[in-house]
Amino acid sequence: MAPYSEAPRLTQTPIPTSDPELQAAAEEELSAAATLKWAELARLVPWGDTYEGFGPAGGALLFERGYIWKAEAGGDILCEVVAYRGASRYDAGVRLSRVIPKPRR
Repeated sequence: MAPYSEAPRLTQTPIPTSDPELQAAAEEELSAAATLKWAELARLVPWGDTYEGFGPAGGALLFERGYIWKAEAGGDILCEVVAYRGASRYDAGVRLSRVIPKPRR
């Protein structure tokens, strides 16, 4: 029986944990999403959609945008945005959110 030999070690390249284009695209999308007024959004909440677009550097991306009540219906609205590079990479996407406060009387 031949002596045990260790298999050659594979060199692993670390997977980047941040993607500057995804970050920039998510920030841009959140800024645009938050321009809508509370009164306009209150008629639509809960609402969301997913669509294809392009990042600032021209990369093909998917965007998910959603509006939900932050706590109780009729209160503040939570706007959530996700930018990602395909369904299989959803978990590696950038997720950002911002509260759109209900106007106080």
